[in-house]
Amino acid sequence: MHILIVTDAWHPQVNGVVRVLDTLRTRLMDRGFEVTVISPNDFITIPCPGYAEIPLALFPQRKIRARLKRMRPDVIHIATEGPVGWAMRKICLKKGLPFTTAYHTKFPQYVHERAPISLERLYGLMRKFHGPSECVFAPSHTVAEELESFDFKNVFKWSHGVDTDTFSPQEKDFFDLPRPIHMYIGRIAVEKNLPAFLDLDLPGSKVVVGPGPMREELMEKYPDVLFHLSYSDRELALCYSAADVFVFPSLTDTFGLVMAESLACGVPIAAFPVSGPLDVFGQKGACDMSFGALHEDLAEAVKLAYNKSPQACRKHAMNFSWKQVVDEFLDKIVPIDPALKDKRWKVRKRAARFTVKKAS
Repeated sequence: MHILIVTDAWHPQVNGVVRVLDTLRTRLMDRGFEVTVISPNDFITIPCPGYAEIPLALFPQRKIRARLKRMRPDVIHIATEGPVGWAMRKICLKKGLPFTTAYHTKFPQYVHERAPISLERLYGLMRKFHGPSECVFAPSHTVAEELESFDFKNVFKWSHGVDTDTFSPQEKDFFDLPRPIHMYIGRIAVEKNLPAFLDLDLPGSKVVVGPGPMREELMEKYPDVLFHLSYSDRELALCYSAADVFVFPSLTDTFGLVMAESLACGVPIAAFPVSGPLDVFGQKGACDMSFGALHEDLAEAVKLAYNKSPQACRKHAMNFSWKQVVDEFLDKIVPIDPALKDKRWKVRKRAARFTVKKAS
């Protein structure tokens, strides 16, 4: 079976969506499936306004259509709602091809943070995008409920996985800083709500690992915070392991894979009781667990997270199985009917038109 994944988020971008899709591709190929990814790398792009690290494909539809005629995939999965995703959606609808989609990112909240557009209008646009989808993969129970409250159809709560081989407890000496070390790893952008962490009066040290459009601004504003860039998963595991508490201040994440990676490295997490953290914890409302704490007061969550058991953190991370992620994906994708496949990909040739000029 040939599976086509269409995404606006792909390497060299560094974020949770890319990590999920790349791991999904690898695990599917390990099971013998042929997987092709169409991404902005295949097109001429421009930087996303306000977020230069994200490339936006220019007029991708014609090139996508040409590639589809050559590859003729058996399954189409549209992973993002960007220009590439919209172009693929339009082609599928025109040709009557079934497809699935995923809701990895809360774009309505992200855009709302940057522009005076109502959430109702933005969610309406997302609902239009996902409306024809055979299955909308939502990364958590909380997000699935939220989408259904906005009248999304065919929503499926998709499991999440963490690579517990790569992310495992390491020595805690990667950073030579006063303890306790409080750490955030992820994109440095407005939607991550980092000042809620960086403004806290905490003992020891604060470390922020990752790229993003707000990095230089926050480095200037918080000179006592160590900002670090990591260039490999191996180094990321060392960064996670060096921390005493992983602090996740975001209020808009759909899941927050970095929290599961932190737990896999034996480091407890402190966060707000909102979507993302609630799903990682598997709890509703504020709570204090053996692997971390959620609280409306982030400083209190950090305090409660001190001295949690690394073994309990690791044990909870083992619940996030990549086998289950792949099994669910394969169960929900919708193959193109083989009887109609050739007909759907058939190239329609226009009849040549000739003009005969009469002799005078």
